[in-house]
Amino acid sequence: MTALLLVLSYRPLRNLFSRRQLMNASFNRWRLVNAYGAFGTVTKQRIEVVVEGTLDEQADAPDDRWLEYGFKGKPGDVRRLPRQWAPYHLRLDWLMWFLPLRTVHEDWFYAFLDRLLAADAATLGLLRHDPFDGERPRWVRVRTFLYRFASRAEFRETGQRWVRVPLYEAIPPLSLASRRQWLP
Repeated sequence: MTALLLVLSYRPLRNLFSRRQLMNASFNRWRLVNAYGAFGTVTKQRIEVVVEGTLDEQADAPDDRWLEYGFKGKPGDVRRLPRQWAPYHLRLDWLMWFLPLRTVHEDWFYAFLDRLLAADAATLGLLRHDPFDGERPRWVRVRTFLYRFASRAEFRETGQRWVRVPLYEAIPPLSLASRRQWLP
């Protein structure tokens, strides 16, 4: 049986290293071995949700006073090499990857922002970087950026692995005082 599976695995293994890879394809009529992939293609650019906070009293703080929360598996810092976390599943990062594909206004995401405003230790533990070192921000906001991998020339010139272009503010500044208005 092992020998049969090894023989049948030849074509899927060849497919794995092919430039024209087939996703979710079967290579024999018994469907004993196949190529499986969660997504048929992965785009070279994507919209990313960025969560920022500030300690300023007023929400209209200049952009340089807003500090970005860092996530373990999402792009953020344009100089940071993307990490591979397999076999672990970074559920928060994964959920955030889907936000721009639907809508940023999901109940769980507002609850997450509320936890950031409260500086909840368990929530902050899910992050790669808390810019406030456990202190409570006065405001949080959510912005979107278009990310793409930098070309080799761009990387050599700037040291940046990502090129990011600001798009829009998805959720305007929120505070603990205003949370009754926005919590579901």
